[in-house]
Amino acid sequence: MARRHRAVKREIDADPKYGSTDVAKFINRVMIGGKKTIARKVVYSAIDIAEEKSKRPGIELFDQAIRNTVPMLEVKSRRVGGSTYQVPNEVRPERRRTLAMRWIIAAARSRSGRPMAERLSQELIDASRGEGTAVKRKEDLHRMAEANKAFAHYRW
Repeated sequence: MARRHRAVKREIDADPKYGSTDVAKFINRVMIGGKKTIARKVVYSAIDIAEEKSKRPGIELFDQAIRNTVPMLEVKSRRVGGSTYQVPNEVRPERRRTLAMRWIIAAARSRSGRPMAERLSQELIDASRGEGTAVKRKEDLHRMAEANKAFAHYRW
């Protein structure tokens, strides 16, 4: 069933340390069980560790990591006459950043051994260099969209 009214976009306050709404959204994505203070500590220390290791400003490194992970195309399943096609679609700007953040955090969580701040900092460094699991995921998605270009006419 369709909704009666369009869902209202909530404005999110910028984070206190960097004054960036992207960092604030990233903190909210890292947060588990409403423990924002812990999530904030993890993200800030991850950015600090990344800054130390790479000798670049932390926020610049964070932005570069997000930019390198942002997907331009994605595939959506579309059923046409009994068979399912993977139809390539452009990704909306809001969703691009959301996916990039989600992939970076998932990649950091899947690494094992060290504390979350260290894993996250390493993933941010890798992503800012254009390497790492999150960037690989973006490239896989693009490759899949490229392979299914023939079905682009099934777009809705």
